[in-house]
Amino acid sequence: MFNMGQNDGAAIGAVLAGDRDAYGELVKRHSRMLFRLAYRMTGNQADADDVVQDAFLRAYQKLATFESRADFGTWIYRIAVHCALDRLAKRRAEEVRRVSEENDPEQDAVQVPDLSPSPERLAMSAEIAALHEVAMRGLSPMERTAFVLRHMEDRSTEEIAAALNVTPNTAKQSVYRAVQKVRHRLTQLKVMA
Repeated sequence: MFNMGQNDGAAIGAVLAGDRDAYGELVKRHSRMLFRLAYRMTGNQADADDVVQDAFLRAYQKLATFESRADFGTWIYRIAVHCALDRLAKRRAEEVRRVSEENDPEQDAVQVPDLSPSPERLAMSAEIAALHEVAMRGLSPMERTAFVLRHMEDRSTEEIAAALNVTPNTAKQSVYRAVQKVRHRLTQLKVMA
């Protein structure tokens, strides 16, 4: 029987030995970190929940291939990044399909929710969040992931490269392009406001 005070390696050993309950401890230990990452990448709670669930399911299915010398937290983090990228690609494909079916130019217009002006600070925060989300939607999945990992998760270029399975130079370029696009888009939105 698995002891909850044991480390990730012991939990993995217990799962591989047939103790399915031990996997629940791994989920408890790492789900908050994965949810935070997934939410920042996808921009909404429902998709973030799905990403976390998909990541843990994929990890469970491939647990036998996990190398014990590696860190489980890093491994599951990479899996979550790929699940989030898959989710973003699926969402983008659905949006393209929907727009082509509707073919309504007004549908693409940016709609910022009309919030009550009081308290003023709350309204300003909501406007900034909406502008930020619109700017983030203009990024490719790789750029969005690189931006989130660098500027929201405070990850190094090497960690971003490892998570995206690209070279450090490609990761650095993705972060740079993302920052440029976000700045440009925010400038455009600011002028429109």
